[in-house]
Amino acid sequence: MGRAGALKSGMGAQIMDGVSVRPTDFLPDDWPAATLVGRVQFAAGPTPVVCRNGRLADVSRAAATVAGLLDRDVAGVPGRDLGPVEDFDFAASPLLAPVDLQCIKAAGVTFAVSAVERVIEEQARGDSARADAIRADLHARVGADIRSVAPGSRDAERLKDVLIADGLWSQYLEVAIGPDAEIFTKAPVLSAIGHGGPIGIRSDSAWNNSEPEIVLVCDRAGRAVGATLGNDVNLRDFEGRSALLLGKAKDNNASCAIGPFIRMFDGDFTIDDVRQARVDLLIQGVDNYRLEGVSSMDQISRDPLELVRQALSEHQYPDGFALFLGTLFAPTQDRDTDGLGFTHKVGDIVRVSSPRLGRLENAVTTCAAAAPWSFGLGDLMRNLAGRGLI
Repeated sequence: MGRAGALKSGMGAQIMDGVSVRPTDFLPDDWPAATLVGRVQFAAGPTPVVCRNGRLADVSRAAATVAGLLDRDVAGVPGRDLGPVEDFDFAASPLLAPVDLQCIKAAGVTFAVSAVERVIEEQARGDSARADAIRADLHARVGADIRSVAPGSRDAERLKDVLIADGLWSQYLEVAIGPDAEIFTKAPVLSAIGHGGPIGIRSDSAWNNSEPEIVLVCDRAGRAVGATLGNDVNLRDFEGRSALLLGKAKDNNASCAIGPFIRMFDGDFTIDDVRQARVDLLIQGVDNYRLEGVSSMDQISRDPLELVRQALSEHQYPDGFALFLGTLFAPTQDRDTDGLGFTHKVGDIVRVSSPRLGRLENAVTTCAAAAPWSFGLGDLMRNLAGRGLI
C-alpha cells in the first residue's frame, strides 16, 4: 500500500495497511452506469474528478472545487480523461473525502433503536458496565412504542406525556419523537478523511463505536444532488456523561470519514434508492474479533428530505453541505468482557458499504496518532491559485 503524506490535509492522504485501494473493491456494484464525483490527491494538489461511463476525468480546469462542480450539470462538465476507473492507481493518487468547501452536518437519533441506545448512555452516565441492565428495562417499557409513532405527531406527544409521568423522559427522546430533529455540525470544512485513511478515536475514550451512515450532499440551493457513505465516529462514554459533550464526542482529529465517491442522482439512482438502501458494517480486529451490523434506511424515523429541510431552516449554505442521515446500528455485542459491550481497538478495519454507493474502508487509530489536520481553506485557495485554477 502506498503512503502519500499527511492525513486529513488536502495536500496528502495516507493509505493504511489492510485497506484495499483496488477500485473494483470499493466502487458501486453498478459503477459503469453511475455518475460519480470524487477528489483525488495528485502531486499538484487535491483535484475534483468525475467518473462517467466507467471512465475517470480530471475536471479541475472547469470546476476547481467539488462545491463548485455540484452547482453545475456534472454529466456535461468537460475534463481531462484519466482512463478506465478500474485501471486507475489509487495507491499512488489516493482518494480524499469527496467534499471540500461544503459544511459537514449530521442528524442524530433518527432511528428508534439508536434513540433507545442514547437514553441508555445517558442513564449509564457513560459507564458501559451499567448499560445491559438499563437496556433490558428500557426496551421492555418503551421499545415498541417508540417505533410506532411519527416524530412530532399527536401520538408522539401522548407517549412523551406518559414517559415524563413515568420518569423516563430524556433529551434524546425529545429529538427522536419530538417535532425538531437533532442537526449538528459534525466536522470543520476540509477536515474529513476519505476511503483508505486512518480514522481516529480519542485515546481517552473507553467506550466508542463507528456509525455507518448514508450522507446526502446538497448544492448551494439546498437541493440534494447525490449521496455517499460516511462513518460518524461516536464516543459513547463522552456523550453519555453529558449531551453538552457532543462536540468532544463527535468532532476530533480524523473522526469523520466520507466516501469513496458521491453518486449523483439521475434517472437510474434517486432519493428513493436512499430511502430503501441497506448500509452494512463490518469491523475486523487485529485480535481476530469480527462484528457485523446493518442499518436499513426504510426504518428511519424522519424522511431524508425532511432532515435536509430542517438543516436549512433559517440557515443558508452558499457552498452546499453534506448531511449524515443517522444510523440504526448501535453495537451491544461484547468484545472482551461480558456486559461491557463493544469498543474499538487500534488496528480495527472498518468497512461501511452499500451496493449502489460502494465501500468506505478505514483503519482505526487514535486522534493523537493520526497526522494533524494542517491544510485549511487558505491553503486550498493558495494551492488552486498557484495552479491557475482560480
